[in-house]
Amino acid sequence: MNIGVLALQGDVREHLGALAESDVLARPVRRIEELDGVDALVLPGGESTTMSKLAVTFGLLDPIRKRIADGMPVYGSCAGMIMLATTVLDGRPDQESFAGIDMTVRRNAFGRQIDSFEAGVRIDDVPGGDFHAVFIRAPWVEEVGADVRVLGRVSDGPAAGRIVAVRQGNLLATAFHPELTGDLRVHRYFVEMVRHAVDAR
Repeated sequence: MNIGVLALQGDVREHLGALAESDVLARPVRRIEELDGVDALVLPGGESTTMSKLAVTFGLLDPIRKRIADGMPVYGSCAGMIMLATTVLDGRPDQESFAGIDMTVRRNAFGRQIDSFEAGVRIDDVPGGDFHAVFIRAPWVEEVGADVRVLGRVSDGPAAGRIVAVRQGNLLATAFHPELTGDLRVHRYFVEMVRHAVDAR
């Protein structure tokens, strides 16, 4: 299996490292021809408006949308969650997304960079207890469609109960950054999603 990491902006290197530690081939994707060579894609954390602009500039917006519609597994963390949402609140009027997951996401919902925090998140389907999640200018999910499974909510603190992990079919999104923690459980969960999708072809 080859899993790409969208390498337009954000914490690309950290995701590449986490995927390599999860025993899959991982490579950056910046051009259409590189997208054609991967079985799945990770959308990293970063700045969603910049990522949106660059996806348009590099001609990747529509090809990724098509691959998603055709069933390619995609995982988005933080800004990547925003890029997967069908509806984005508090975004720029011209902000584009890949619109894969039927959900409404609020950008920077937890506050600015100074308001970054860490909290426990219990994730359905991922054993091992609460995930120690890192939130950096993170979004949260305000609403999901009927086909979207809520996998995780903040377990404690003032943000307790907020939706921060979801799945719809072959698409996975978290508001937090598992690539920054050394805990590979979310990446390994995604790798299993990809394996099942590849085997089902």
